[in-house]
Amino acid sequence: MTDTTARGPKDAGLEQPAAGANEADTAVASEAAPATEAPEALAAQVADLRDRWMRSLAEMENLRRRTERDVADARTYGITGFARDMVAVADNVRRGLDAVPAELRDGADTGIKALLEGSELRERELLKGFEKHNIKKLEPLGAKFDPNLHQAMYEVPDPSVPAGSVVQVVQAGYTIGDRILRPALVGVSKGGPKSAPATNGGAIDSADEQAANDNQNP
Repeated sequence: MTDTTARGPKDAGLEQPAAGANEADTAVASEAAPATEAPEALAAQVADLRDRWMRSLAEMENLRRRTERDVADARTYGITGFARDMVAVADNVRRGLDAVPAELRDGADTGIKALLEGSELRERELLKGFEKHNIKKLEPLGAKFDPNLHQAMYEVPDPSVPAGSVVQVVQAGYTIGDRILRPALVGVSKGGPKSAPATNGGAIDSADEQAANDNQNP
């Protein structure tokens, strides 16, 4: 009687599990392959997001500083047009006071003196109001001519004054903040000695001293 349950090592039923195991290993290997690339892609994505975040922070900081600067400029220079109009009023008040000679002031009656004193008071209050809004009047008389603050109208020959000095003020100038609101119209001296810049704390070098002696004794 033949045993039909016996199977040989090459039986087809025993070979199928081996084939199934190979397919499972292949599937696991195919799924594991992308996992090795995921950290590199994630690191690149994180670096890109960090770069965008840092750029956004920098842009926001620049925007904040620019906004603060614009607000400060608006507070300081927003009244520039109005200030120019009020400066013209101050000019008219000063012209009215300068039109009255000193001898007429001394011999004027009480009413005229009160009128002049009231005009002077209004001028002082006007200048105080200017200073509250960072508007300052330039007082260039006797100072060295500065083209950034002054506008030369003519030259005045005066050998007793260093050349380039402001000897007359035709119209007062004003500044607002760090900017020039209106330059002062001035007369500048010429013909006087030039104010040479001091060298080494005011000391004269030996070469300069020898050159000066040579010029004096040709």
